[in-house]
Amino acid sequence: MAYPHGGLGRHPALPPGERLRVLLVEDDEGDAFLVGELLAETNSMIDLLVATSLSEARQRIVGVDCVLLDLGLPDAQGLDGLRQVLDMSSGAAVCVLTGRSDEHLGIVAVAEGAQDYLVKGQVDGVLLTRALRYAVERKRADENARRLREVELRQAESARLERGLLPQPLMETDQVAVHTFYRPGRHAALIGGDFYDVVQTRPDRVDLIVGDVCGHGVDEAALGVELRVAWRALILAGVPDDEVLPALEQVLISERRLQEIFATVATTRLDLAANRATVRLAGHPPPLLIAGGKVAPVPAPGGLLLGVRPRRPVAYDLEFATDDWSLLMYTDGLIEGRVGDSEERLDVPGLSELVGDRDAQAVPLAELPAWLVGRAEQINGGPLADDVAMLLVTRGGGR
Repeated sequence: MAYPHGGLGRHPALPPGERLRVLLVEDDEGDAFLVGELLAETNSMIDLLVATSLSEARQRIVGVDCVLLDLGLPDAQGLDGLRQVLDMSSGAAVCVLTGRSDEHLGIVAVAEGAQDYLVKGQVDGVLLTRALRYAVERKRADENARRLREVELRQAESARLERGLLPQPLMETDQVAVHTFYRPGRHAALIGGDFYDVVQTRPDRVDLIVGDVCGHGVDEAALGVELRVAWRALILAGVPDDEVLPALEQVLISERRLQEIFATVATTRLDLAANRATVRLAGHPPPLLIAGGKVAPVPAPGGLLLGVRPRRPVAYDLEFATDDWSLLMYTDGLIEGRVGDSEERLDVPGLSELVGDRDAQAVPLAELPAWLVGRAEQINGGPLADDVAMLLVTRGGGR
């Protein structure tokens, strides 16, 4: 039951959100009456409830903004009672009510987690009201600071994981240059399921992969890393070209946590001596070829998603007409942004226009991936929702 003092009756002109609900845990009826009177005389806008024991308080604490706790109760004494209240209070502030002889205990109580302590007989209505309101505000500030710290720690952990999980291209040749880009979708604020890798197995052979595991978060990121590491192992082991992606699909099927999880992949094998490439797509958007001042998607067959129905992707042989070219491989997070306020997506044709734009021609190739993301976000009217991974491999002048 609510105690009939402390301004319990709701004033019709006051919004409910401006009132505080305070639970007084006090077994002395006289002290409880005095607290109620002190709050009533100041028109404190505080609804006071009284519990005479911790067991009774446990039943009434739901929805309370602050607990005013006497340290001498029938079922708990001293700091033991405080610790139990702190455990049960969750988001509520806690103020300790002590006698004169226990003032030092009040200081220890604050160190234990209470927001404040009050000494019986040394507070009036104004001081009591102010102390309760300040305690609630301190508790809210502490909770906000704790949540902010948790977010900062998660972001720092995510950044460390991102740095640790992104591969170092295994390449020694200076015949081509590879520029990498990776950014997880910020709406999840976690590492994403996109991945890439570069492996050189011979002086004139370089393999590249860009892939995307559906979903966002740690599980998808872990699966993406497994697929990347498995692909690198298959390439280094010299597995026949047509067997690499089927083997990768087997890894996906065995390691995914849900049957609905799938992945899209684009692979490119560069034959530097012959100045040609072999492209394989498994449900992935095609690479863009930049050469001779023109930009065009590589017309490789799209293929099926990995993890849906096992099937070998069809290889597409690409002959480079000159020694000055670039090949841009990317995940669909780059092309799924909207075009302004319309329902239209940027898609592959829109990305081709961006890459071929006069402004893009002035951007150094090493900076082009980041520039493309910035332009895609401008067109989208805000940050891209999905993860973005890119590989830009260039030879000669690159254009």
